[in-house]
Amino acid sequence: MAIIVNLDVMLARRKMKVSELAEKVGITLANISILKNGKAKAVRMETLDKICTVLGCQPGEILEYIPPSTDDIGDRQENKIEGGEE
Repeated sequence: MAIIVNLDVMLARRKMKVSELAEKVGITLANISILKNGKAKAVRMETLDKICTVLGCQPGEILEYIPPSTDDIGDRQENKIEGGEE
């Protein structure tokens, strides 16, 4: 995925534990961990707003877009043509 979650970096900068963030944001430790580990498929704007409020940061400090390489794009297009991906 081209979206990188830098939540662990922000937590380290703020010297805050994941459990403390989860409590202050009001979501489960499991959900914060899923987000932190880049396994989340989506994040609610409300949740992102609360995380930024607690950490005193901007969304761009947590989420980073890394464009895929041109090789990755070519591979995806080949998969679509061959029926490997919809």
